[in-house]
Amino acid sequence: MNPQPTETIHPSATDREAAGRVHRPGPHASGTSKLLRYTVPAVCLALFAGLVYWRVENRARVQAQLNPIVANADEIPVAVVHPQRSDGGQNITFPGNVQAFVETPIYARTAGYLTKWYVDIGGRVQAGQLLAQIDTPEVDQQLRQAQAAQLQAQANLDLAKTTADRWQNLLKSDGVSQQEVDQNVSAYKARQADFEAAVANVDRLKYLQSFQRVTAPFSGVVTARNVDIGALIADGNTQQLFKMAQIDVLRVYVNVPEPYGNAMVAGVPAELHVAEFVNRTFAGKVVRTAGAIDPASRTLLTEVDVPNPKGEIMPGAYAEVAFHLKSVARPLVVPSNTLIFRSPGAQVAVVENNHARLRSVSIGRDFGSSLEIVSGLTDSDEVILNPPDSLIDGQPVTVQQTQPSETGAGH
Repeated sequence: MNPQPTETIHPSATDREAAGRVHRPGPHASGTSKLLRYTVPAVCLALFAGLVYWRVENRARVQAQLNPIVANADEIPVAVVHPQRSDGGQNITFPGNVQAFVETPIYARTAGYLTKWYVDIGGRVQAGQLLAQIDTPEVDQQLRQAQAAQLQAQANLDLAKTTADRWQNLLKSDGVSQQEVDQNVSAYKARQADFEAAVANVDRLKYLQSFQRVTAPFSGVVTARNVDIGALIADGNTQQLFKMAQIDVLRVYVNVPEPYGNAMVAGVPAELHVAEFVNRTFAGKVVRTAGAIDPASRTLLTEVDVPNPKGEIMPGAYAEVAFHLKSVARPLVVPSNTLIFRSPGAQVAVVENNHARLRSVSIGRDFGSSLEIVSGLTDSDEVILNPPDSLIDGQPVTVQQTQPSETGAGH
């Protein structure tokens, strides 16, 4: 194979000139490139420096504002209240059970048939008033038999007395022996005892016969009638005829909690509130207590007598009894939201020289929104309201508000 000849092409002068115009930069393009090369980094550097300066300046300003707050960060703003003396009195209210002053069932003392009743339920009767009549044929027959036995015993007694007198007269003339006289005298004494027994039996049956009339044992109201005409009546407590209640004075029994037990003495005034009488109260007073705390309920049974001359209050009603207690001592009282409960016991926080001091206190009575402080505080103390859980003894505080206390009256 023969090699092909290679042709060499040389560019002309015109082509070299055109190519030089395309690739050779001009004077204007070179100046723009230098401007971009130095200006953009300078602007970026300036922006970065400005941002750094702004952040440093802003941090310094914020720190200057926080310095006073940080300096006083340990001082807690608090509101305080001064303890107040109670007025020495207290009104407390407890539920009570209203009962009649005297309430008793009435039974028959003799057996028979009810012939008539005279008073129905709700009837007001006086002591000794006839309530019902009972027919007692068996008791009547027994009485007649006992009266006949009494006459027989009387006759035997008279004969024995005559015989004993006669034998004693014969003894004076030695007509009879002493033994025979003694026997006749003893027989006379035996007949005398028989007569007295017969008299006692007659009196007993007459007494039973008197129970044919069922009468009221006291003045009051009949609250129940359990028999009707013709009913067979048995003596004893197996069948209740009537039930009576004395309601001119009512007994109200109240279970008073143990903390108030010592204050319940005879003469303490009380007021009875009954639901049927919305705007009325009935005055009464404590007359007696059980004298011992019930271990099951930890209460003291207290009796309050309330006059009820018109019979407006019915026995068995539910009522509320308000007691008006007076106390010689006037203890300090603080709001309930001042108390702190921790392991040492009940405490309050007081302000001393702009520092909180925790004090242990002894609590008396609890009034709900306020508490009675027996010991641990004085009148001049500034007690912190709503103390935070993180409060510690000696912590700096700032008193921002002193609130007036309303705990000293109305208890």
